[in-house]
Amino acid sequence: MAIYALGKHTPKIDPSAFVHPDATVIGEVTIGAESSIWPRAVMRGDYGEIVIGARTNIQDGSVIHATREMPTIIGDDCVIGHLVHMECCTVESGALIGSGSIVLHRALIRSGALVAAAALVPNGMEVPSGAMALGVPATLRHNAVRPEMISLNAASYVANAKYHASELRRID
Repeated sequence: MAIYALGKHTPKIDPSAFVHPDATVIGEVTIGAESSIWPRAVMRGDYGEIVIGARTNIQDGSVIHATREMPTIIGDDCVIGHLVHMECCTVESGALIGSGSIVLHRALIRSGALVAAAALVPNGMEVPSGAMALGVPATLRHNAVRPEMISLNAASYVANAKYHASELRRID
């Protein structure tokens, strides 16, 4: 797998986390217990800090970045879908960021919130607990998210990461 120190910053990856061999982790990145980083996902902590909590999954092709002024913080039990771009934002525990979405500077995704696929959460927007952010730019649909919409997906990725960690083998 492509895990790189950069200057004085070395990624901190919990031993129970799964980082796919085709993922890239650079610099000031922390990955929590039982989290998973999938193929072609990039965590680039070259300018600033990236923190990924426990049991969170960063799916295929997603890009997570930060700046010196603003870290990117993702809580526990989160689902970050395929091809997501996140930069300088905070995602509280138990949130879901849908495939192809973009979450920008100072955005705050509260626990139990959901960002729909292909949505754009602009600078400074807050998505409250239980709300869904949809569209470009995102608008809010309040009381649209049931907790199991997120928790079941997050749990399935913990199990899938364990399966990949034990059974994945390259054959070429």
